[in-house]
Amino acid sequence: MYIRPFDPWKSMLCTCPFKYTLNVYTGCDHACVYCYITSYIPNAFRVRIKENLLTSLEKELRKFKEKPLVALSYSSDPYPRIDEKMKITRKVLELFKRYEVPCLILTKSSLFERDLDILKNLKCAIGITVTTIDEEKARLLEPNAPSPKERIKALKKAKKEGIPAYARIDPIIPFYTWEDFDETLDALSFVSHITVSTLKLRPDSWKRMEAKFPELMKKLTPLYKKGEKIGGYYYLPKEIRLKILEEARKKIEAKGITFGSCREGYYSYPTCDGSHLML
Repeated sequence: MYIRPFDPWKSMLCTCPFKYTLNVYTGCDHACVYCYITSYIPNAFRVRIKENLLTSLEKELRKFKEKPLVALSYSSDPYPRIDEKMKITRKVLELFKRYEVPCLILTKSSLFERDLDILKNLKCAIGITVTTIDEEKARLLEPNAPSPKERIKALKKAKKEGIPAYARIDPIIPFYTWEDFDETLDALSFVSHITVSTLKLRPDSWKRMEAKFPELMKKLTPLYKKGEKIGGYYYLPKEIRLKILEEARKKIEAKGITFGSCREGYYSYPTCDGSHLML
């Protein structure tokens, strides 16, 4: 099946409420340096189309007795660059509209602006990930993704259409994106919910970070070597991680925005993923 129960990489720290997930494409061409999908998807930065996706998807939707909440998506962005031409995600949304399927969209793209005519007639919430508002840092971290300003501009348009808007500031990287967290938060102060997560490294992403950010990794490596290894990921030492999360929570909630944390074993309210926005 293409629509599957969300499996948070068997993480003991995941607090997501039950939902389904659909990855419209295989792979993601944003090519984020810190990306985790390279540990389980071959050629992860090359986007592939799924055979008979729309036909199979419609058959699956007919079988659901209750409307599934479907998240788009966690292992590949629903709006890779190829979708500007292929428009497969738009066709998926048209199916969701026909079958009245609620959906939770998360993307690093601004391309969803094209589909607002459909999205505003769906039961949905739209979220963007903004790792940092600093354009140069974002370009180095996420070389093929639209700029943070483009994503934010598109999300503001979605909110004007009456669509619930949320964001992720993720990953928070000490000595780098954490340095401009306040500015990033200010730029996202119009959203209803923000989820944060500290940088979690796997061996493959660790190597990419060392290759692209050698000076930064000279500072981070001693910290991660002192930290925990949970579910195959290297975490910051718990005291540092929780201090960052606590500071982020206070700043976010001070703006009247609800707070979530992802795979941290920390506080989230009312949900970690923003799915409460659709109730």
